[in-house]
Amino acid sequence: MTEKRRAPATPANSAAWDETLADLERRRERSRAMGGPDRLAAHRGAGKLDARTRIRHLLDPGSFQELGTLAGGEVAADGIVVGSGEVNGAPIMVGAEDFTTVAGTIGAGSNSKRHRIAELALRNRIPLVMLLEGAGFRPGKHGGRSPTDLLAQAQCSGLVPTAAAVLGPSAGHGALVAPVCDFRIMSRHGAIFTAGPPVVKEATGEAISKEDLGGPEVALPSGVVHNLVDDDASALDAIRRYLSYFPSSAWSYPPSRPTGDDTAPRTTPELLEIVPRDNRRVYDMRSVLDAVFDDPDWFEVQPGFGRGIVCALAHLGGHPVAVVANQPQVMAGSIDAEAADKATHFIMVADAFHLPIIFLADNPGMLPGSRSERDGVLLSGARMFTAQTTATTVKLHLTLRKAYGFGSMVMSLLVFDGQVATFGYPGATMGAMSAGALTRAAKTDAALSDQLHDAELQASFNSAENLGFDELIDPRETRTALLGALQRGLHRRQIAAAPVTRTAILP
Repeated sequence: MTEKRRAPATPANSAAWDETLADLERRRERSRAMGGPDRLAAHRGAGKLDARTRIRHLLDPGSFQELGTLAGGEVAADGIVVGSGEVNGAPIMVGAEDFTTVAGTIGAGSNSKRHRIAELALRNRIPLVMLLEGAGFRPGKHGGRSPTDLLAQAQCSGLVPTAAAVLGPSAGHGALVAPVCDFRIMSRHGAIFTAGPPVVKEATGEAISKEDLGGPEVALPSGVVHNLVDDDASALDAIRRYLSYFPSSAWSYPPSRPTGDDTAPRTTPELLEIVPRDNRRVYDMRSVLDAVFDDPDWFEVQPGFGRGIVCALAHLGGHPVAVVANQPQVMAGSIDAEAADKATHFIMVADAFHLPIIFLADNPGMLPGSRSERDGVLLSGARMFTAQTTATTVKLHLTLRKAYGFGSMVMSLLVFDGQVATFGYPGATMGAMSAGALTRAAKTDAALSDQLHDAELQASFNSAENLGFDELIDPRETRTALLGALQRGLHRRQIAAAPVTRTAILP
């Protein structure tokens, strides 16, 4: 067998590369310089990180591999730095608009780069993260029939996790990236709008600041953005935490944490102090989450919107779970249109990526009243109902004190709803409406009112006698009961994960 020998490198061969490689390095350096020292200094002076520093902070050290470095020619990276890297040891695709370079506007090259990383995220089945601070499309030609990045990004929906951070003013086409993503976070420097103040002034005559047009005080109440943090670093850290609960794609299951003392079964006697026996007294559902889940370092999504429901990512026995819980501190836990819309989106994201959903119910029903009806509470409630009843992931339910009418159904207190387990605390009340409301509506006498109240107090036992609950549990058994049911439910993962097939049309 003849051994193949490699030709030795010669000084002449190496020298022939010198000029070409020097030219490559000059071009790379021009791209790495972004908008130049003056613009970078001004950007950092405003308390913001530059695009490349944002990427370094988001990713595991040394893992970034850039693509499209030379796009844009004289325009450094054509206004957006993109590539791949790792977060918590898992690969992702990332793009960061560079506001110091032509205001982070989108040209032909940067449009292609944006499309490319979304395409690669889906092709490689890994998450996509976009860091936004740009002024939309750049005036001029954009390549005719070149594909828009939003087309590729929309195709990622429900197949790979997507997240966006709004870290400065984000306008026009670039701003549309955020609401298409599963999770959106904003720093206090951020603002997001269809068009910026100059365009608004020209189009409508309205003079308005960036902050008043699309800053945190607008973007959070509108639901366009989910979470708010103080600065860039906090936003990037939050995205790392968010992604830690999710698999790389819908073709895999969420990663479990190593087991230890914090993941073991344990009693929760503190719930006897946290949850009042009297339904009329309020308490903070967040304290229940602190007691039940592995540690109090769970991640809340959209805490300032639809505050009647808490949506959170947590770990139970080391397993990532999604929690949908009524908040008795807000309108006694009533579900308004905003809370239902928040929960709908959260449920669909959790289901798409195979996170078990745990429903913790303590509500008097959907929020009644003229304002609630004008907000479309029935339509929003129908969306939430459709999302949760069509969810295919593991579902667990616990009624703590009360769950009435449609408010119980959207929280998965419904027979034949595919739950792995349905629990209730003894004394929990339920029905079409509360005894008090029924008494007032029917104008019953005192004797009948007392009968209705007594029947209400016995509702949980009557339901358990007919298997309306799989089991009534002592509050001290809450974690153990949920953990045991979750572990049993996870045994269904005996085949490879696959994307969820959706057939329902949301109302």
